[in-house]
Amino acid sequence: MSAKGDLLSPYRGLPQEIYVIFMSRVINALGCFVMPLLTLILTEKVGLAKDTAGLYLSLAGLMYLPASLLGGKLADRYGRKKVIVFFDSLAAGLYILCGLLSPSLAMVLVLMLAGAAMFTAGPAHDALMADLTTPANRSGAYSLSYMGWNIGFAVGPVLGGLLFERHLAWVFIGDALTALLALGLIIVFVKETLPSGRAAIAGPDRFLEKPEDGSIFSVLLRRPVLVFFALIAFGYNFAYAQWSFLLPIQILENLGPAGARYFGLVAGCNGLVVMLFTPVLTKVCAGVKTIRKMVYGGVLYAVGFGMLGVLYSLPFLFVWAFVFTLGEILLAISTAPFIANHTPASHRGRMSAAIPMIAGLGNTLGPLGMGRLLKFVNVNTGWQLIGVLTLVFSVLMYALEKFDDRQVLARQGLDRQPLDKQGLDRQATGAEGRNPGHR
Repeated sequence: MSAKGDLLSPYRGLPQEIYVIFMSRVINALGCFVMPLLTLILTEKVGLAKDTAGLYLSLAGLMYLPASLLGGKLADRYGRKKVIVFFDSLAAGLYILCGLLSPSLAMVLVLMLAGAAMFTAGPAHDALMADLTTPANRSGAYSLSYMGWNIGFAVGPVLGGLLFERHLAWVFIGDALTALLALGLIIVFVKETLPSGRAAIAGPDRFLEKPEDGSIFSVLLRRPVLVFFALIAFGYNFAYAQWSFLLPIQILENLGPAGARYFGLVAGCNGLVVMLFTPVLTKVCAGVKTIRKMVYGGVLYAVGFGMLGVLYSLPFLFVWAFVFTLGEILLAISTAPFIANHTPASHRGRMSAAIPMIAGLGNTLGPLGMGRLLKFVNVNTGWQLIGVLTLVFSVLMYALEKFDDRQVLARQGLDRQPLDKQGLDRQATGAEGRNPGHR
Protein backbone atom coordinates (compact mmCIF):
# COMPACT_ATOMS: atom_id res chain seq x y z
CA MET A 1 0.00 0.00 0.00
CA SER A 2 1.36 3.40 -0.90
CA ALA A 3 2.10 5.96 1.76
CA LYS A 4 -0.76 8.04 0.39
CA GLY A 5 -3.26 5.24 0.92
CA ASP A 6 -1.77 4.00 4.19
CA LEU A 7 -4.27 4.11 7.07
CA LEU A 8 -1.44 5.16 9.37
CA SER A 9 -0.50 8.21 7.31
CA PRO A 10 -2.58 10.62 9.48
CA TYR A 11 -0.42 9.53 12.42
CA ARG A 12 2.92 10.08 10.70
CA GLY A 13 4.93 13.26 11.04
CA LEU A 14 3.30 14.34 14.30
CA PRO A 15 5.39 16.04 17.01
CA GLN A 16 7.18 13.39 19.07
CA GLU A 17 5.36 14.60 22.18
CA ILE A 18 2.09 13.36 20.65
CA TYR A 19 3.49 9.82 20.49
CA VAL A 20 4.55 10.14 24.12
CA ILE A 21 1.02 11.22 25.04
CA PHE A 22 -0.34 8.26 23.06
CA MET A 23 1.76 5.83 25.11
CA SER A 24 0.80 7.68 28.28
CA ARG A 25 -2.89 7.28 27.40
CA VAL A 26 -2.48 3.56 26.73
CA ILE A 27 -0.74 3.00 30.07
CA ASN A 28 -3.23 5.15 31.96
CA ALA A 29 -6.19 3.29 30.49
CA LEU A 30 -4.57 -0.10 31.14
CA GLY A 31 -4.74 0.78 34.82
CA CYS A 32 -8.18 2.37 34.74
CA PHE A 33 -9.60 0.16 37.48
CA VAL A 34 -11.46 2.50 39.82
CA MET A 35 -13.88 4.56 37.70
CA PRO A 36 -15.60 1.63 35.90
CA LEU A 37 -16.05 -0.12 39.26
CA LEU A 38 -17.05 2.94 41.27
CA THR A 39 -20.72 2.04 41.68
CA LEU A 40 -19.81 -1.50 42.77
CA ILE A 41 -17.22 -0.17 45.21
CA LEU A 42 -19.81 2.08 46.84
CA THR A 43 -22.54 -0.55 47.01
CA GLU A 44 -20.75 -3.91 47.38
CA LYS A 45 -17.69 -2.90 49.38
CA VAL A 46 -18.68 0.24 51.31
CA GLY A 47 -22.23 -1.07 51.71
CA LEU A 48 -24.19 2.00 50.60
CA ALA A 49 -27.74 1.61 49.38
CA LYS A 50 -28.18 2.19 45.64
CA ASP A 51 -29.95 5.52 46.13
CA THR A 52 -27.28 6.68 48.60
CA ALA A 53 -24.54 5.63 46.21
CA GLY A 54 -26.30 7.60 43.48
CA LEU A 55 -26.42 10.63 45.75
CA TYR A 56 -22.67 10.47 46.39
CA LEU A 57 -21.98 10.06 42.66
CA SER A 58 -24.17 13.10 41.93
CA LEU A 59 -22.39 15.14 44.60
CA ALA A 60 -19.07 14.11 43.10
CA GLY A 61 -20.32 15.25 39.69
CA LEU A 62 -21.18 18.64 41.15
CA MET A 63 -17.67 18.91 42.61
CA TYR A 64 -16.11 18.14 39.24
CA LEU A 65 -17.67 21.14 37.48
CA PRO A 66 -15.92 23.89 39.47
CA ALA A 67 -12.79 21.70 39.64
CA SER A 68 -12.62 21.63 35.85
CA LEU A 69 -13.14 25.39 35.58
CA LEU A 70 -10.42 25.98 38.17
CA GLY A 71 -8.07 23.69 36.27
CA GLY A 72 -8.64 25.59 33.04
CA LYS A 73 -7.89 28.90 34.73
CA LEU A 74 -4.72 27.55 36.36
CA ALA A 75 -3.53 25.99 33.10
CA ASP A 76 -3.81 29.33 31.29
CA ARG A 77 -2.09 31.23 34.09
CA TYR A 78 0.65 28.91 35.37
CA GLY A 79 1.17 26.37 32.60
CA ARG A 80 -0.26 23.11 31.31
CA LYS A 81 2.48 20.81 32.57
CA LYS A 82 2.55 22.26 36.09
CA VAL A 83 -1.19 21.68 36.51
CA ILE A 84 -1.01 18.16 35.07
CA VAL A 85 1.92 17.11 37.26
CA PHE A 86 0.50 18.55 40.48
CA PHE A 87 -3.12 17.40 40.22
CA ASP A 88 -2.51 14.01 38.58
CA SER A 89 0.10 13.28 41.27
CA LEU A 90 -2.40 14.37 43.91
CA ALA A 91 -5.07 12.07 42.45
CA ALA A 92 -2.64 9.13 42.40
CA GLY A 93 -1.65 9.82 46.01
CA LEU A 94 -5.30 9.89 47.06
CA TYR A 95 -5.90 6.56 45.29
CA ILE A 96 -3.00 5.03 47.21
CA LEU A 97 -4.55 6.36 50.41
CA CYS A 98 -7.83 4.64 49.43
CA GLY A 99 -5.90 1.40 49.08
CA LEU A 100 -4.71 1.75 52.67
CA LEU A 101 -8.17 2.50 54.03
CA SER A 102 -10.83 -0.06 54.81
CA PRO A 103 -14.10 0.42 52.88
CA SER A 104 -15.90 3.26 54.65
CA LEU A 105 -17.35 6.72 54.19
CA ALA A 106 -13.84 8.08 54.67
CA MET A 107 -12.79 6.11 51.58
CA VAL A 108 -15.74 7.56 49.67
CA LEU A 109 -14.73 11.13 50.54
CA VAL A 110 -11.12 10.48 49.50
CA LEU A 111 -12.37 8.99 46.22
CA MET A 112 -14.42 12.11 45.57
CA LEU A 113 -11.36 14.29 46.16
CA ALA A 114 -9.28 12.10 43.82
CA GLY A 115 -11.90 12.49 41.10
CA ALA A 116 -11.94 16.25 41.59
CA ALA A 117 -8.14 16.33 41.25
CA MET A 118 -8.31 14.40 37.98
CA PHE A 119 -10.98 16.73 36.61
CA THR A 120 -8.87 19.73 37.60
CA ALA A 121 -6.04 18.38 35.44
CA GLY A 122 -8.35 17.56 32.51
CA PRO A 123 -8.42 20.98 30.75
CA ALA A 124 -4.62 21.18 31.01
CA HIS A 125 -4.32 17.88 29.12
CA ASP A 126 -6.58 19.21 26.35
CA ALA A 127 -4.72 22.53 26.19
CA LEU A 128 -1.40 20.66 26.00
CA MET A 129 -2.60 18.74 22.95
CA ALA A 130 -3.83 21.94 21.30
CA ASP A 131 -0.50 23.69 21.99
CA LEU A 132 1.49 20.84 20.42
CA THR A 133 -0.53 20.65 17.21
CA THR A 134 -1.65 22.81 14.32
CA PRO A 135 -4.95 22.80 12.44
CA ALA A 136 -3.23 20.68 9.79
CA ASN A 137 -2.45 17.75 12.08
CA ARG A 138 -4.93 18.06 14.97
CA SER A 139 -7.39 15.48 13.71
CA GLY A 140 -4.64 12.88 13.43
CA ALA A 141 -3.22 13.76 16.85
CA TYR A 142 -6.56 13.65 18.66
CA SER A 143 -7.52 10.49 16.81
CA LEU A 144 -4.30 8.81 17.96
CA SER A 145 -4.91 9.89 21.56
CA TYR A 146 -8.51 8.64 21.42
CA MET A 147 -7.39 5.31 19.99
CA GLY A 148 -4.67 4.97 22.64
CA TRP A 149 -7.19 5.34 25.44
CA ASN A 150 -9.50 2.75 23.89
CA ILE A 151 -6.66 0.27 23.39
CA GLY A 152 -5.83 0.43 27.08
CA PHE A 153 -9.45 0.60 28.20
CA ALA A 154 -10.20 -2.67 26.40
CA VAL A 155 -8.05 -4.38 29.04
CA GLY A 156 -8.06 -2.11 32.12
CA PRO A 157 -11.62 -2.66 33.44
CA VAL A 158 -11.22 -6.42 32.90
CA LEU A 159 -8.11 -6.47 35.11
CA GLY A 160 -9.88 -4.28 37.65
CA GLY A 161 -12.80 -6.71 37.74
CA LEU A 162 -10.45 -9.60 38.49
CA LEU A 163 -8.91 -7.70 41.41
CA PHE A 164 -12.19 -6.35 42.76
CA GLU A 165 -13.47 -9.31 44.75
CA ARG A 166 -10.40 -10.31 46.78
CA HIS A 167 -7.79 -7.61 46.22
CA LEU A 168 -9.67 -4.31 46.46
CA ALA A 169 -6.61 -2.43 47.73
CA TRP A 170 -4.79 -3.24 44.49
CA VAL A 171 -7.64 -1.78 42.47
CA PHE A 172 -6.66 1.61 43.91
CA ILE A 173 -2.91 1.08 44.13
CA GLY A 174 -2.69 -0.42 40.63
CA ASP A 175 -4.64 2.48 39.17
CA ALA A 176 -2.34 4.94 40.98
CA LEU A 177 0.88 3.23 39.86
CA THR A 178 -0.08 3.14 36.18
CA ALA A 179 -1.22 6.78 36.42
CA LEU A 180 2.17 7.74 37.86
CA LEU A 181 3.99 5.77 35.16
CA ALA A 182 1.95 7.53 32.48
CA LEU A 183 2.62 10.87 34.17
CA GLY A 184 6.34 10.08 34.27
CA LEU A 185 6.43 9.95 30.47
CA ILE A 186 4.97 13.45 30.29
CA ILE A 187 7.36 14.77 32.95
CA VAL A 188 10.43 13.43 31.14
CA PHE A 189 9.56 13.86 27.47
CA VAL A 190 7.07 16.76 27.22
CA LYS A 191 8.11 20.36 27.85
CA GLU A 192 5.86 23.14 29.07
CA THR A 193 3.79 24.45 26.16
CA LEU A 194 2.05 27.54 27.55
CA PRO A 195 2.23 30.11 24.71
CA SER A 196 3.88 33.41 25.51
CA GLY A 197 3.49 36.66 23.64
CA ARG A 198 1.24 37.55 20.75
CA ALA A 199 3.63 36.22 18.11
CA ALA A 200 3.32 32.66 19.40
CA ILE A 201 0.64 31.74 16.85
CA ALA A 202 1.64 32.23 13.23
CA GLY A 203 0.02 31.34 9.94
CA PRO A 204 -2.89 32.69 7.88
CA ASP A 205 -5.05 29.69 8.79
CA ARG A 206 -4.61 30.24 12.55
CA PHE A 207 -5.92 33.75 13.07
CA LEU A 208 -8.68 32.41 15.34
CA GLU A 209 -5.99 31.04 17.68
CA LYS A 210 -4.13 34.29 18.23
CA PRO A 211 -4.02 35.27 21.93
CA GLU A 212 -6.63 37.74 23.18
CA ASP A 213 -7.24 39.75 26.32
CA GLY A 214 -10.26 39.43 28.56
CA SER A 215 -12.18 36.78 30.45
CA ILE A 216 -13.53 33.54 29.05
CA PHE A 217 -16.98 35.15 28.93
CA SER A 218 -15.76 38.02 26.77
CA VAL A 219 -14.10 35.56 24.39
CA LEU A 220 -17.32 33.54 24.11
CA LEU A 221 -19.27 36.74 23.35
CA ARG A 222 -16.86 37.45 20.51
CA ARG A 223 -17.10 33.84 19.28
CA PRO A 224 -20.76 32.84 19.47
CA VAL A 225 -20.04 29.86 17.24
CA LEU A 226 -18.51 28.12 20.27
CA VAL A 227 -21.64 28.70 22.37
CA PHE A 228 -23.89 27.34 19.63
CA PHE A 229 -21.50 24.42 19.16
CA ALA A 230 -21.66 23.56 22.87
CA LEU A 231 -25.47 23.56 22.80
CA ILE A 232 -25.59 21.27 19.76
CA ALA A 233 -23.01 18.97 21.34
CA PHE A 234 -25.29 18.90 24.40
CA GLY A 235 -27.98 17.38 22.17
CA TYR A 236 -25.59 14.80 20.73
CA ASN A 237 -24.47 13.81 24.23
CA PHE A 238 -28.06 13.55 25.46
CA ALA A 239 -28.64 11.00 22.70
CA TYR A 240 -25.40 9.12 23.32
CA ALA A 241 -26.23 8.75 27.02
CA GLN A 242 -29.08 6.44 26.00
CA TRP A 243 -26.61 3.82 24.84
CA SER A 244 -25.83 3.04 28.47
CA PHE A 245 -29.35 3.80 29.80
CA LEU A 246 -32.10 3.03 27.31
CA LEU A 247 -30.32 0.22 25.46
CA PRO A 248 -29.90 -2.05 28.53
CA ILE A 249 -33.58 -1.51 29.35
CA GLN A 250 -34.57 -2.51 25.82
CA ILE A 251 -32.32 -5.58 25.79
CA LEU A 252 -33.60 -6.80 29.15
CA GLU A 253 -37.21 -6.30 28.03
CA ASN A 254 -36.64 -8.37 24.91
CA LEU A 255 -34.14 -11.00 26.06
CA GLY A 256 -34.91 -11.40 29.74
CA PRO A 257 -32.18 -12.81 32.02
CA ALA A 258 -29.80 -13.27 29.07
CA GLY A 259 -29.98 -9.53 28.38
CA ALA A 260 -27.02 -8.61 30.57
CA ARG A 261 -24.79 -11.01 28.65
CA TYR A 262 -25.88 -9.63 25.28
CA PHE A 263 -25.45 -6.04 26.44
CA GLY A 264 -21.87 -6.98 27.36
CA LEU A 265 -21.40 -8.33 23.83
CA VAL A 266 -22.73 -5.07 22.35
CA ALA A 267 -20.33 -3.11 24.57
CA GLY A 268 -17.48 -5.32 23.36
CA CYS A 269 -18.59 -4.75 19.76
CA ASN A 270 -18.55 -1.00 20.41
CA GLY A 271 -14.96 -1.14 21.69
CA LEU A 272 -13.80 -3.35 18.83
CA VAL A 273 -15.32 -1.05 16.21
CA VAL A 274 -13.66 1.95 17.86
CA MET A 275 -10.22 0.32 17.70
CA LEU A 276 -10.58 -0.97 14.13
CA PHE A 277 -12.36 1.95 12.49
CA THR A 278 -10.82 5.01 14.17
CA PRO A 279 -7.81 4.97 11.79
CA VAL A 280 -10.08 4.15 8.84
CA LEU A 281 -12.42 7.10 9.43
CA THR A 282 -9.51 9.41 10.27
CA LYS A 283 -7.91 8.60 6.92
CA VAL A 284 -11.10 8.59 4.84
CA CYS A 285 -12.21 11.94 6.29
CA ALA A 286 -8.77 13.60 6.18
CA GLY A 287 -9.96 16.16 3.62
CA VAL A 288 -13.30 16.87 5.31
CA LYS A 289 -13.86 19.93 7.48
CA THR A 290 -14.02 19.19 11.20
CA ILE A 291 -17.52 20.56 11.59
CA ARG A 292 -18.79 18.62 8.57
CA LYS A 293 -17.51 15.40 10.16
CA MET A 294 -19.68 16.22 13.15
CA VAL A 295 -22.68 16.63 10.85
CA TYR A 296 -22.02 13.14 9.50
CA GLY A 297 -21.54 11.83 13.03
CA GLY A 298 -24.93 13.18 14.03
CA VAL A 299 -26.60 11.56 11.02
CA LEU A 300 -25.04 8.21 11.97
CA TYR A 301 -26.42 8.71 15.49
CA ALA A 302 -29.87 9.42 14.03
CA VAL A 303 -29.80 6.22 11.96
CA GLY A 304 -28.17 3.98 14.57
CA PHE A 305 -30.23 5.11 17.56
CA GLY A 306 -33.46 5.80 15.70
CA MET A 307 -33.56 2.41 13.97
CA LEU A 308 -33.33 0.64 17.34
CA GLY A 309 -36.96 1.70 17.75
CA VAL A 310 -38.02 0.68 14.24
CA LEU A 311 -36.23 -2.52 13.25
CA TYR A 312 -35.18 -4.40 16.36
CA SER A 313 -33.90 -7.98 16.56
CA LEU A 314 -30.71 -9.51 17.91
CA PRO A 315 -28.79 -9.35 14.58
CA PHE A 316 -30.00 -5.80 13.89
CA LEU A 317 -28.97 -4.78 17.39
CA PHE A 318 -25.34 -5.28 16.38
CA VAL A 319 -25.89 -3.59 13.01
CA TRP A 320 -27.24 -0.42 14.62
CA ALA A 321 -24.53 -0.54 17.31
CA PHE A 322 -21.96 -0.56 14.49
CA VAL A 323 -23.65 2.45 12.87
CA PHE A 324 -23.87 4.63 16.00
CA THR A 325 -20.30 3.68 16.98
CA LEU A 326 -19.09 5.09 13.66
CA GLY A 327 -20.87 8.30 14.64
CA GLU A 328 -19.19 8.19 18.06
CA ILE A 329 -15.78 7.95 16.39
CA LEU A 330 -16.40 10.90 14.07
CA LEU A 331 -17.56 13.08 16.95
CA ALA A 332 -14.75 11.97 19.25
CA ILE A 333 -11.99 12.82 16.76
CA SER A 334 -13.57 16.14 15.74
CA THR A 335 -14.90 17.85 18.86
CA ALA A 336 -11.60 18.80 20.53
CA PRO A 337 -9.94 19.93 17.26
CA PHE A 338 -12.92 22.16 16.47
CA ILE A 339 -12.71 23.79 19.90
CA ALA A 340 -8.93 24.20 19.61
CA ASN A 341 -9.15 25.67 16.11
CA HIS A 342 -11.59 28.33 17.32
CA THR A 343 -9.99 29.20 20.67
CA PRO A 344 -7.34 31.85 21.37
CA ALA A 345 -4.16 30.19 22.63
CA SER A 346 -4.40 32.43 25.69
CA HIS A 347 -7.71 30.80 26.71
CA ARG A 348 -7.24 27.14 25.75
CA GLY A 349 -7.34 25.85 29.29
CA ARG A 350 -10.49 27.72 30.24
CA MET A 351 -12.24 26.90 26.95
CA SER A 352 -11.29 23.23 27.35
CA ALA A 353 -13.25 23.34 30.62
CA ALA A 354 -16.21 25.56 29.67
CA ILE A 355 -17.33 24.00 26.37
CA PRO A 356 -17.11 20.33 27.47
CA MET A 357 -18.89 21.27 30.70
CA ILE A 358 -21.90 22.63 28.77
CA ALA A 359 -21.87 19.77 26.28
CA GLY A 360 -21.32 17.18 29.01
CA LEU A 361 -24.55 18.14 30.74
CA GLY A 362 -26.22 16.17 27.97
CA ASN A 363 -24.66 12.98 29.35
CA THR A 364 -25.78 13.93 32.85
CA LEU A 365 -29.36 14.81 31.96
CA GLY A 366 -29.84 12.11 29.30
CA PRO A 367 -30.83 9.26 31.66
CA LEU A 368 -32.92 11.61 33.81
CA GLY A 369 -34.82 13.02 30.85
CA MET A 370 -35.42 9.64 29.22
CA GLY A 371 -36.43 8.14 32.57
CA ARG A 372 -39.17 10.76 32.85
CA LEU A 373 -40.19 10.28 29.21
CA LEU A 374 -40.60 6.50 29.65
CA LYS A 375 -43.53 7.19 31.97
CA PHE A 376 -45.46 8.30 28.89
CA VAL A 377 -43.98 6.31 25.96
CA ASN A 378 -42.49 2.86 25.41
CA VAL A 379 -38.85 2.09 24.70
CA ASN A 380 -39.29 1.88 20.91
CA THR A 381 -40.92 5.30 20.80
CA GLY A 382 -38.11 6.61 23.00
CA TRP A 383 -35.53 5.48 20.43
CA GLN A 384 -37.55 6.98 17.58
CA LEU A 385 -37.64 10.32 19.41
CA ILE A 386 -33.87 10.12 19.96
CA GLY A 387 -33.44 9.47 16.23
CA VAL A 388 -35.49 12.56 15.37
CA LEU A 389 -33.63 14.61 18.01
CA THR A 390 -30.20 13.74 16.64
CA LEU A 391 -31.35 14.40 13.08
CA VAL A 392 -32.53 17.87 14.16
CA PHE A 393 -29.20 18.55 15.85
CA SER A 394 -27.35 17.33 12.75
CA VAL A 395 -29.24 19.91 10.69
CA LEU A 396 -28.37 22.54 13.30
CA MET A 397 -24.71 21.54 13.08
CA TYR A 398 -24.86 21.95 9.29
CA ALA A 399 -26.42 25.40 9.77
CA LEU A 400 -23.66 26.22 12.24
CA GLU A 401 -21.10 25.27 9.60
CA LYS A 402 -22.57 27.86 7.24
CA PHE A 403 -22.72 30.44 10.03
CA ASP A 404 -19.10 29.72 10.89
CA ASP A 405 -18.05 30.17 7.26
CA ARG A 406 -19.68 33.62 7.20
CA GLN A 407 -18.12 34.55 10.53
CA VAL A 408 -14.67 33.57 9.26
CA LEU A 409 -15.11 35.63 6.10
CA ALA A 410 -16.29 38.62 8.13
CA ARG A 411 -13.36 38.41 10.55
CA GLN A 412 -10.95 38.14 7.66
CA GLY A 413 -12.58 41.01 5.82
CA LEU A 414 -13.04 38.72 2.83
CA ASP A 415 -16.82 38.70 2.56
CA ARG A 416 -16.56 40.20 -0.93
CA GLN A 417 -13.81 37.83 -2.05
CA PRO A 418 -15.11 34.30 -2.61
CA LEU A 419 -12.77 31.53 -1.57
CA ASP A 420 -12.34 28.16 -3.14
CA LYS A 421 -13.47 25.29 -0.91
CA GLN A 422 -9.96 24.36 0.20
CA GLY A 423 -9.17 27.93 1.19
CA LEU A 424 -12.41 28.30 3.14
CA ASP A 425 -11.80 25.00 4.92
CA ARG A 426 -8.36 26.15 6.01
CA GLN A 427 -9.72 29.33 7.54
CA ALA A 428 -12.94 27.96 8.98
CA THR A 429 -11.60 24.79 10.53
CA GLY A 430 -7.89 24.85 10.16
CA ALA A 431 -6.36 23.58 6.91
CA GLU A 432 -7.79 20.11 7.19
CA GLY A 433 -7.78 19.80 3.44
CA ARG A 434 -4.08 19.09 3.76
CA ASN A 435 -2.68 15.77 4.89
CA PRO A 436 -3.30 15.92 8.67
CA GLY A 437 -0.26 13.74 9.27
CA HIS A 438 2.19 16.51 8.42
CA ARG A 439 2.68 20.05 9.59
